Parts: sequence; C-alpha cells; structure tokens
Amino acid sequence: MKKKILVIEDENLMNRTIEFQLKKDGYEVDTALDGKTGIAKVEANHYDLIILDIMLPYVNGLEILAKIKQNDSRKYIPVIIISATGLEDTVLEGFKLGANDFISKPFILPEFSIRVRRLLLAS
Repeated sequence: MKKKILVIEDENLMNRTIEFQLKKDGYEVDTALDGKTGIAKVEANHYDLIILDIMLPYVNGLEILAKIKQNDSRKYIPVIIISATGLEDTVLEGFKLGANDFISKPFILPEFSIRVRRLLLAS
C-alpha cells in the first residue's frame, strides 16, 4: 500500500512541484493551498507524513503543527516544515512543537525526496 502524504503549501507552483515529485517517487499525495483546508484534511483523513509550509492564509503552519501534535491520534504523524523564512526563532519553534525536519525554500528536489523517504522509513 502506498504511503499517503499531505502537502499544505499556498504557493501553487511549489505545491504542484512537490506533488509531482512525491507522486513520481511512488506516494499517494493530497494537497491544500491554505491552512483552513489543510486542517480539515488532517481531521478527515489519515496521513503517513505531512509537508507543511509556515506562512499560510487563514491559519499558519505553526498553529497547524500544534493542533496535530496535541491530538493523541495524530501526534505520531511525522511533519516536515518547508519555509522561505529560515529565521532561527521560527525553526526552533517548529522543532519545539514537534516538527521532525525543516527544509528551507528553495530546496533541491532529490534531497527533498531523500528526506521524505528517510522519515517515512523511520516512522
């Protein structure tokens, strides 16, 4: 059975690029272009991994991460934060809230694929 990944990213081109790469790598992929839709999808479905941007419309990525990690049935889902804001405080806050990895945008797709695969194998 294919691993199911949710991508919550508001930049349409980045969202589509990540979706394409993950599907190419053999995963089932679901996407959301804003925080509100992302939360709804997390609550309605089971995911093996969540790729999460920080700067999102309606609800930011750190708020979504906190909701995921505070829920007993979802707190074990690994989360990779992707963000153009590589500010130290933001990165540290993400890790404190339970993020498993942080990737600064722009990033190299082969490296991204390796990080995803390693995290899924470890979980």
